[in-house]
Amino acid sequence: MEKSLTKVGSFWISKKAKEEISNISSDLSSFSNTVEEKAKWIFNKLKGKPLKELPDLLREHNLLPGLFPRNITCYEFDQSKGKLIVYLPYACEVSFKDSSVIRYAIRVKGTLSRGKLTGLEGMKTKVLVWVKVTGVAVESYRSDKVWFTAGVKKSRPKDAYEMPSNAIKVEEF
Repeated sequence: MEKSLTKVGSFWISKKAKEEISNISSDLSSFSNTVEEKAKWIFNKLKGKPLKELPDLLREHNLLPGLFPRNITCYEFDQSKGKLIVYLPYACEVSFKDSSVIRYAIRVKGTLSRGKLTGLEGMKTKVLVWVKVTGVAVESYRSDKVWFTAGVKKSRPKDAYEMPSNAIKVEEF
């Protein structure tokens, strides 16, 4: 009996795996993005992660879609704990239209909740020297300010972070 159940289980898993691979290949052929975007999509699909883009996830949590650069590799989000991990291909920095500069490590971690990204690791901003950013908050969606916590709380104009920007590769975080 046990051998029969094992065979049936193996057959079912094999069948489901073949169906999933078939679905992935048909989905890939249905859209024509860059190789990097396809790789990100496959990574998230195989991990069972949501297929929405990071800017969409940030918008759903009342945060600004331009907090991270365009060149992210992928992200992981554990909705039950609010843990967000964003992966980038290399350490990079972005200069925003309000003259602020943010530097990102290869991996940025934090806790995502409504209007807040707290406990950040892997993000710095230039004040006079590079200072670790530990939190980002938007007090209300109607507010025109975004608050960065980097030692002290500093407000910046919200419109500078409305759209993801291109990043410049840097040698070190």
